Amino acid sequence: MIELTHFYGLKAEPFPQKVAVENLYMLPGLQALVDRVKFAVKNGVVSIITGDVGSGKSTSLRYACSTFHPNEYSIISLVATGGSLIELMRAILLQYGITYRSFQPAVAMKMVRDIILETVGRKEKPLLVVDEAHLLSGEVFAQLHTLAQFDFDSDPLLPIILCGQDKLIDRLSYPTARPLASRVIGRSHLKALQLESMKAYIDHHLSLAGGTRSPFSDEAILAIHQGSGGLLRRANTLARGAMLASAMEKCQVISGEHVRLASTEII
Repeated sequence: MIELTHFYGLKAEPFPQKVAVENLYMLPGLQALVDRVKFAVKNGVVSIITGDVGSGKSTSLRYACSTFHPNEYSIISLVATGGSLIELMRAILLQYGITYRSFQPAVAMKMVRDIILETVGRKEKPLLVVDEAHLLSGEVFAQLHTLAQFDFDSDPLLPIILCGQDKLIDRLSYPTARPLASRVIGRSHLKALQLESMKAYIDHHLSLAGGTRSPFSDEAILAIHQGSGGLLRRANTLARGAMLASAMEKCQVISGEHVRLASTEII
């Protein structure tokens, strides 16, 4: 990749997997997403973020969480699995350095609730963030709301952000998940980028990498947009592959054919 960046006169990889929050491209609707999340957190309820695979859900979630001051909020960040409620409680406790090996959900629940109350007592606001939330088991969907119930459900101390694929909404539609679904205020859905936004996205990343001009032809941008369906992860992969294909031909201008060649290397 060092040779590739040199070929295009760049100082860094233009499409890395991780980008600093301050350098993220402001996706259309991202600020509205943040506003919905903040409103839900302020009111101690649940906010939902959904989108297709590779649409930028986790990145948008990371950006939203970065807007909460670390001295004011205590963020419990988890990646969901299909495990039981007790496994979720264990994962939360591990966030606080506590290893819980017992199989008593009530005890684990009390420990987590005590931690929440202790956090509030320190004038910090706890916030539970679950990425890939569509993977949560039915048991967790049925009982997660009890974790946030204090003083007979009159004191909302633990707001929750659930982020996942579109099927997350389907999971919340199950009768057993209604108590949790009834606490949802603010649903954000990440849409695929339109062509103009895709061009701006690619130009943004090239600029971050130190590029002074884009090597991508309009034909290549169109091919990336069509080949990715407007989804960021696939667009990144196609753009990197097209840059490589073009560089191997010693061609400074990336064409639609280079994008097509890149598409044959991915699933």
